[in-house]
Amino acid sequence: MALAPASLEPTDEQKAIIEMVRQFTDEQIIPNAEHYDGADEYPEPIVEQLKELGLFGITIPEEYGGLGLDLTTYVMVVEELSRGWISISGVINTHFIGSYLLLKYGSDEQRQKYLPRMATGEIRAAFSLSEPELGSDVQAIKTSAKKVDGGAYEINGQKMWVTNGLMSDLVFVLVKTDPDAQPRHKGFTCFITEKAPGVSENTGEYAGLTVPPKIKKMGYKGVESTELVYDGYKCPADNVLGGEEAGLNKGFAQMMDALEVGRANVAARGVGLAQRALELALRYSQERRAFGKPSAEHQAIQFKLADMATQLDAARLLTRRAAQMKDAGDRSDMEAGMAKLFASETARYCAEECLRIHGGYGYSKEYEIERIYRDAPLLLIGEGTSEIQKMVIGKKLLQRHKL
Repeated sequence: MALAPASLEPTDEQKAIIEMVRQFTDEQIIPNAEHYDGADEYPEPIVEQLKELGLFGITIPEEYGGLGLDLTTYVMVVEELSRGWISISGVINTHFIGSYLLLKYGSDEQRQKYLPRMATGEIRAAFSLSEPELGSDVQAIKTSAKKVDGGAYEINGQKMWVTNGLMSDLVFVLVKTDPDAQPRHKGFTCFITEKAPGVSENTGEYAGLTVPPKIKKMGYKGVESTELVYDGYKCPADNVLGGEEAGLNKGFAQMMDALEVGRANVAARGVGLAQRALELALRYSQERRAFGKPSAEHQAIQFKLADMATQLDAARLLTRRAAQMKDAGDRSDMEAGMAKLFASETARYCAEECLRIHGGYGYSKEYEIERIYRDAPLLLIGEGTSEIQKMVIGKKLLQRHKL
């Protein structure tokens, strides 16, 4: 099997951006993450600084006011942010996927309308697939839209697990528009639904969209995860992604493509979290003494550190490869699945090993690893579970090597 090479060595431009984001993470995210996590409070001051750094527009072309950088640079930035706190990377992740959908599938009018304001962070995006009665089976979506008098589409249904569901201005939502389509995936459309940010009960032109109280979670706090209830919400036909003529009943393929880059993003978050766990383990094992010498001098601890570092480097290489392939215009569905699978499992592994190295203190909220340990499981589930990734990888392997 021919595999695209991946390089750990960034370009000079990437080095400058990474250094900027790393400094921001060390100075603004890490010192404040425990506060926002403990209070489960939206980190508005940090989000405002993300705007100032231009990170909401990192992959949006310069013609729309963004930085115009590639996916490989984006995953490097996500890794650095996630090293500080994965909730911060969550704030820009759904926004990034929204901009990706607009850039690849949106009409010229939609790009002009939304991308300049998205690049500055003036408006923020979310996207929605899941529903209360479905998880990985996207084709079982029940939320529907049908055309009504006046030409708009009326959307009805309930969505689940929407990151940035409350604070976003736009939600790219996948709904059923042709219930009789065979196969099922040909009957879904992606709509750009507008809403008021921070408002639970939308009124006026956004009436019919309600955001229930945020879901209480074990980890991944600060950034909200919500339900969205569409009840008679009217969406203009112009807000079919790509326009009504080009985009109606084309939403499934659009969203699956977006998940491909989303999986590279989640992989980068896993790498960042694992990196921080390794840093904490290295520091604590050298500071803590056990049986008359630093813990790091015990072979058992060295073995743990060695395994953590090896898996981390492998996860980083897989992630960079998936991003580089996408940037080169190659299909990277299998490679993104591999990266997401391995990096998320590496994040879980490194978090647990770091906690073990800390011993009883690792279970205390006084130490950072306790938060990281709670955050890591999210990555095993988001953008497709580990089991789903294995299904994707296996299916693509057989397609590429069909006898």
